Amino acid sequence: MLLSSFLLCATPCIHGKQNVMEVEKEMEAALKRTPLYENHRSLGGKLIDFGGWELPVEYSGIMEEHRQVRSAAGLFDVSHMGEITVKGKDAGQFLQKLLTNDISNAKDFQVVYSPVCYSDGGIVDDLLVYKYNSRDYLLVVNASNTDKDFAWMLENAEGEIELKNVSEAYAQIAIQGPRSEAVLQRLTDCELGEIRFYHFKPDVMIAGINTIVSRTGYTGEDGFEIYLPAEYASMLWEKLMEEGKEEGLVPAGLGARDTLRFEAALPLYGQEISRDISPLEAGLGKFVKLDKEGFIGKEALASQKETGIKRKLVGFEMLDRGIPRSHYDVQADGISIGFVTTGSYSPTLAKNIGLAMIDSSFAAEGTEIDIIIRGRALKGKVVKLPFYNKKYKK
Repeated sequence: MLLSSFLLCATPCIHGKQNVMEVEKEMEAALKRTPLYENHRSLGGKLIDFGGWELPVEYSGIMEEHRQVRSAAGLFDVSHMGEITVKGKDAGQFLQKLLTNDISNAKDFQVVYSPVCYSDGGIVDDLLVYKYNSRDYLLVVNASNTDKDFAWMLENAEGEIELKNVSEAYAQIAIQGPRSEAVLQRLTDCELGEIRFYHFKPDVMIAGINTIVSRTGYTGEDGFEIYLPAEYASMLWEKLMEEGKEEGLVPAGLGARDTLRFEAALPLYGQEISRDISPLEAGLGKFVKLDKEGFIGKEALASQKETGIKRKLVGFEMLDRGIPRSHYDVQADGISIGFVTTGSYSPTLAKNIGLAMIDSSFAAEGTEIDIIIRGRALKGKVVKLPFYNKKYKK
């Protein structure tokens, strides 16, 4: 919910201009801020409440920022993401129990994506596992789930392991787009071309700052994630912005981050995946290794696969004029068959598109469906995913 929405709710309950100002200050103070808050303000970022964090939704405009990331490069503040370390003799064994994916063959300095499930197959979160070695891992989790994830890990901890929530110590800056390597290379002696997709390097000196650099991306474009001590984040942000001027680097907000990941059909927790959606329903079956030893949720997911999933995440494009939005009803012949998880105008494709969780019997490519927009049934058609072909450097 936007900060302004909180204020609208609060205003009728108080009296006097001074009181309104006091409430606004209290609400602003209640929101968490990343180390880059002042940088966003100085750049004119439009700040909103995003899961309890005061973050920029846009600077120059979502569409412009989106297109610039696709054509040149964009700089994102993702310092709100959570970081949890798992260390000890039994760290790998614990993670095998926790994750649906298999990390037993992961190499040192490799990154592995995986859902984490409840025993009934619902998703706790999806996260990235950074493997230093068999006794040392860094987990990167979704911001709004950090405390919940850490509690879930503590609850299921076993063996000789040490878990620490180290989120406050880290800032994270993502530079994304086809010119991102050229920009970042100017600030480091590390040969960035040696960092393969879904791998990372520790102890990378960037502008004199010791960082961790990975190459995973959440936009469909090539790019890097930079983890660094929180106190140096503002300085590095400014260095990157200065070095990136010639390459067309722009600051980009949450709005563009969402439209970019959406075009690439990358899931967002709370929309495509949640407590009530399994990874099989969300199309993440390749990250569920039912042939590995027991993990939390395995029995439920194995049963779901055996009986067949009754609903499925699909992509669709609008045939009628109208923009689909999250939670809009999806129908066929006047009967509800599911709901939109994410919908928007696609700046890259110049179409109104969406993702929807629907009855599997309607999931075939080319099937026509109705999206209920402002009480009207508007036609859409199921299409192949992803909408946008990813440009990752493998």
